[in-house]
Amino acid sequence: MSGDTNQTYLSRYLDSLAGQRQLSAHTISNYARDLKELASFTQALGDGWEFAAVTHFHIRKFAAQLHSRGLNPSSIARKLSAWRGFFEWLAEQTTLASNPVEGVKAPKRAKPLPKAMAPDDAIHLVASGNPLADAGSSMALCNHAMFELLYSSGLRVSELAGLDLRYCKQAGYESSGWIDLDAAEVTVTGKGGKKRSVPVGKPAIQAIAAWLPLRQALLKNDQDDKDGHAAALFLTERGTRVSPRVIQLRLKHHAQSLGIASNVHPHVLRHSFASHMLQGSGDLRAVQELLGHASIAATQIYTSLDFQRLAQVYDAAHPRAKKISDT
Repeated sequence: MSGDTNQTYLSRYLDSLAGQRQLSAHTISNYARDLKELASFTQALGDGWEFAAVTHFHIRKFAAQLHSRGLNPSSIARKLSAWRGFFEWLAEQTTLASNPVEGVKAPKRAKPLPKAMAPDDAIHLVASGNPLADAGSSMALCNHAMFELLYSSGLRVSELAGLDLRYCKQAGYESSGWIDLDAAEVTVTGKGGKKRSVPVGKPAIQAIAAWLPLRQALLKNDQDDKDGHAAALFLTERGTRVSPRVIQLRLKHHAQSLGIASNVHPHVLRHSFASHMLQGSGDLRAVQELLGHASIAATQIYTSLDFQRLAQVYDAAHPRAKKISDT
């Protein structure tokens, strides 16, 4: 199987993708590009190298070379998939003993760090446009209270939506979460049915207190309350409990109105809460409890965020952090 024969097999395989599998021209073009790279790797092994002589070891070496070039894991995985399919087809055409790509995996994708806002930015987001001067805007008051509470206590959006004004148990309904304004704490039911109590800061308490009179005006006494709408802390204009989706949309709209270009969603405030708590306290176990994480491993990602912040401060402030090229 000379170099010319290698090219012949590649052409025949691509023809089969078009004729038998009826893949689009764009998809076939992608296959052709990935297989051309396989051919280049194979030829680099030496003159006269054949596809049939490529081993599992060689494929691992090829994948490592792709990784060393800075190719991202998803692109490497795509190339390996294309190569695997080619060798499966080649085994049907020749006496190929085994598929050398089987068992070769792309490097693990780097786990993206959660996005956290800077403390000043988070405070600006939740406190800006304080609607206390606009007494006629009940939803503005509701939004302000919700956003303050999200950042104050690091709640999940589902936990926020499920909050009641106080603990309630009646026929067909029992509170999963509630707030105690006097104690300045909120109790929620997180993942796995695990309950936790989290402190609530003064700005959030004040925002909720401002919202409550208008909440009372929205309540409907004649509605069927099997879902606990009358007990809900946060309501829509129709007097029903807010949904997580409504909270997401309101926060996104609020951020856009402030000119914040990034896609701000409730979990950004939860991440910001966790990161800022860790920066201020350094107590990973306490942050774990506040977030309701079953394992501290889920909380440790915020140590990476904290280190990133420290690294940025170091690069900006330390005289020895300046690169030689900058001098």
